Amino acid sequence: MTSAATAPAPQSRVHAGEWRAVILSFAYFFCVLTAYYVMRPVREQLSAAVGSTQLPWFYAATFFTTLALAPVFGALVSRYPRRIVVPAVYLFFIACLIGFIPLFTQQGLLSPRVLGTVFFVWVSVFNLFVVSVFWSFMADIWSEEQSRRLFPVIAVAGTVGAVTGPLLTRTLVDVIGVAPLLAVSATLLAVAVACAILLGRWARVHGARRHDASHEVAIGGGMLDGLKQIFSSPFMRSMALLLLLADGIGTVNYALVSDYSGATFTDAVARTRFAANVDLAANVLTILLQLLVTRWLLPRKGPGVLIALWAGISVLALAMVIFSPDPHAPMVGMFPAVALALIISRGLAYGMAEPARHSLFTRVPRSERYKGQNAVDTAVWRFGDVAIAFGMNGLRTLGMTVGGFATLSALAAFTAAAIGIRLSRQGMFGDRPAREAARS
Repeated sequence: MTSAATAPAPQSRVHAGEWRAVILSFAYFFCVLTAYYVMRPVREQLSAAVGSTQLPWFYAATFFTTLALAPVFGALVSRYPRRIVVPAVYLFFIACLIGFIPLFTQQGLLSPRVLGTVFFVWVSVFNLFVVSVFWSFMADIWSEEQSRRLFPVIAVAGTVGAVTGPLLTRTLVDVIGVAPLLAVSATLLAVAVACAILLGRWARVHGARRHDASHEVAIGGGMLDGLKQIFSSPFMRSMALLLLLADGIGTVNYALVSDYSGATFTDAVARTRFAANVDLAANVLTILLQLLVTRWLLPRKGPGVLIALWAGISVLALAMVIFSPDPHAPMVGMFPAVALALIISRGLAYGMAEPARHSLFTRVPRSERYKGQNAVDTAVWRFGDVAIAFGMNGLRTLGMTVGGFATLSALAAFTAAAIGIRLSRQGMFGDRPAREAARS
């Protein structure tokens, strides 16, 4: 019988010597996503309470905050090595979480509306930065071949955390309130910091890029490099456009479900519970796709096929909204067509498209992995939120209905599929071969 050490490992399996790092990556991402999803339903009920017509202002505040922080992150990665930058980002957000606790427990420090706005913006910024830093770190320590095998496995951890978070919130919100949940999130982030530190130590000795000394030093360059790369690099421009199109699906669906929740549920607890149920359903779908589809398909067919599948099935989900006689009538259990479209498209996005999209970043230089990827995943994403939300308000004044918005999202999905396939098939990024870019 051939030993496990000598037999060729299937493409989709973890190889010998990778297990420790995969387990650390798994725990790291689990803690990050659980911390976020514990807080997310609280944010969702705030947006549902004010209605989607106010979302553009929330998104605008989030965008400008993100835009201000992007150069700060760029300056950090320019001056300090990743062993300092990655823990520092998470420690900053832990400090913010602790600072929010008295604002939720002591009346009068901030008015409910101001606190709700600040918390919505902060959670939205928190989500993008902690996840973006995680995937930048992953793209830096794993090779392209490893990313295709391991990113679907590692992404499962995030989805398990995304399932655990809403379950914790749904169970605890009626019992302990909001402030203790913030302490839970802070503790989870502290565990994530420990995992990041241990993972960095493993990468320096055993990682795929361990022989490249440049991976242990500061990247250099300027604080605005990430934003500049979006305009100067053809690859980054395409990735930015792909993310904007994906946002055209997610933000529209989110706004439609927010309107439904605000019109259907009359109190904050009911809206929070509904938001947690939507998150739970989407995240269960995500984990099923990661385990049964992405883990097998990404190593064999590459990221383009997964992105195309995500877009195509999202179109079918949006067709339910377009052709439904009443998109707000319950269709499956408690969920109407608008909620089902959000659940399906979100599950596909995080279960298939996101691992595929992040695997593409392993092909580019470190500066683009950290600076450009972070700028795309934060500033570009939030710019898309603002543009789409204001656009929806404008189209509403012209009489566009739920079906019209769903049709526009379907068109965005078709375009995203074409870009994803092209990026996956390209052998060149800018004027350099991908192989050369990955070595720099």
